[in-house]
Amino acid sequence: MAAILELKQVDKMYFGAVNTQVLFSVDLSFEDGSCNSIVGESGSGKSTLLNIMGTLDRPTNGEIIIDGRRADTLDKNRLAELRNETIGFVFQFHYLLPEFTAMENVLMPYLIRKRRPSREILQRAEELFEMLGIAKLKRNLVTRMSGGEQQRTAIARALINNPKILLADEPTGNLDSETTAKICGVFREINETYGNTFIVVTHDRGVAEHTDRIVEMKDGKIHTDTKK
Repeated sequence: MAAILELKQVDKMYFGAVNTQVLFSVDLSFEDGSCNSIVGESGSGKSTLLNIMGTLDRPTNGEIIIDGRRADTLDKNRLAELRNETIGFVFQFHYLLPEFTAMENVLMPYLIRKRRPSREILQRAEELFEMLGIAKLKRNLVTRMSGGEQQRTAIARALINNPKILLADEPTGNLDSETTAKICGVFREINETYGNTFIVVTHDRGVAEHTDRIVEMKDGKIHTDTKK
């Protein structure tokens, strides 16, 4: 299967009073439609790697190829377009807008490009709410939802533009074990239903075990790469 995301000899250096190298010659690729996790201790470089894969940060050296396009050479505007069209993000903190309803929050990435939601995008939003088990809450303000419900809303928001890649950074870090298990099940169902490529960064081995491939980071390098 073709690679949807490739990193070639990626280094990341932060310059300051003391220069610090966080990533060292990382070579990594992810197949289209695959379900993957990246694990490692705090400071291993996994979150820095995710930010670079998501084009939120640029590598010091190396190439980032997303859906066949060199992302590391794009200007700011083209990079923003590629990100909005191709990548969805789920973070540990949901970053939902409290003054809007769940539905309005979910539609926000689409409305950045379009003034009004189309019939097709509204139908997709309804389908995501149903799949995530929060259909009854779509008119609720975020402040009237539980932590698990808010995270499910954030997942729907990340998927509304049907991105080819979904990046999740500690998506269950603030959730209890029961809700964590449900979110992991949702990730698998979405991956199997829509074929989005999932890359989950987590410190939780239990979460990683729900994926088909586990990449372990250590000291800014790929330590192990295990496919089930």
